[in-house]
Amino acid sequence: MKPGIHPDYHPVVFQDAATGAMFLTRSTMSSQRTIEWETPHGMRTYPLVVVDVTSDSHPFWTGGRRIVDAAGQVEKFHRRYGSRQRSALEPGTDAPR
Repeated sequence: MKPGIHPDYHPVVFQDAATGAMFLTRSTMSSQRTIEWETPHGMRTYPLVVVDVTSDSHPFWTGGRRIVDAAGQVEKFHRRYGSRQRSALEPGTDAPR
């Protein structure tokens, strides 16, 4: 590896803003905020990065589902576009579609 061209890759604690869950990993991100984290070698200070969504709060990983109002979507479609069915034998049309 060429020296001096790679970003600093160091341990960082990420915190989920929604659930408060924290995990220690490595990243190139930095932060002015720090946190004391218990390690096998004792307490260490790491940068703390607060993120909006992690696997602890994302619906895909938690199993939470968004309820989709399919009937409401159909009604909205009909209100917006109405029933625009063309007659198969209207004058000026080529063939039935």
